[in-house]
Amino acid sequence: MTETIRVLGNRDVPELDALLATDPVRNLFVASRIRNVGLDPAVLGCAIYGRFDEGKLISACHAGANLVPINIGPGDLDTFARIIGSRRATASIMGDATQVMGLHASLVEHWGRAWGQVREIRAHQPLLVIDEDPVVPGDPRVHTITEQNYGPYLDAAVAMYTEEVGISPMGIGSTYRHYVRNLIHTGRAMGAVHGNRVWFKSDVGAACGSHCQIQGVWLHPQLRGRGLSEAAMSQAVRIARRMHPIVSLYVNDFNAPARALYTALGFRQVGEFATILY
Repeated sequence: MTETIRVLGNRDVPELDALLATDPVRNLFVASRIRNVGLDPAVLGCAIYGRFDEGKLISACHAGANLVPINIGPGDLDTFARIIGSRRATASIMGDATQVMGLHASLVEHWGRAWGQVREIRAHQPLLVIDEDPVVPGDPRVHTITEQNYGPYLDAAVAMYTEEVGISPMGIGSTYRHYVRNLIHTGRAMGAVHGNRVWFKSDVGAACGSHCQIQGVWLHPQLRGRGLSEAAMSQAVRIARRMHPIVSLYVNDFNAPARALYTALGFRQVGEFATILY
């Protein structure tokens, strides 16, 4: 039996696509990136390592700012931990909970402090899916955001990120501004605007074919507890489904209001993610 692990390139796109398609909801982040820019590390901005057994791609790992395991079983953990190495350039490990926690444990075992000093571990994040319009009527004030509302949308995006992650994204300056502007230019930013303020926002953070993942859901703190979230989020899902009929998202298990919201809309759980933040 021959086993090989190496950096994937554009010639490997068909085989990686096939591996990702075995679980399109869990693998959507990587599938979306590959669909947009391919597998050339110079264009992708990072390496994706693949493990081959008898010439067939068995598992992989996206090794960029986000470290994302793909179909990594218990027997793969040490192999990937060794090739990822002791120098941590990643800001998070994210994806399927079992794979994320296993890979993190193996990295700590091999390399110690570099991977062991974490800012936060979110070990249980239900992965949810909806493939029909929500049962709750949508709020028509939620619409696709245009460049006209870039400033207020950026403000809302910064507030959401800071509240969710615990640090401001503006430390990376123009990079985050470019990210938000790209969401708007590609029609993936959704929100509701009153005056010069975006009071609700969400965006399609990843998409490939019939699948997409909604991220960055946020309601202005002053408006919480007024029953606005259900209709606003319902409309966001409806907008997203116009291009990608299967919508997913993941939520922290301790966020009871959000979990209740998604249940009310008709989302169902299909798995569990985990995120380790550095």
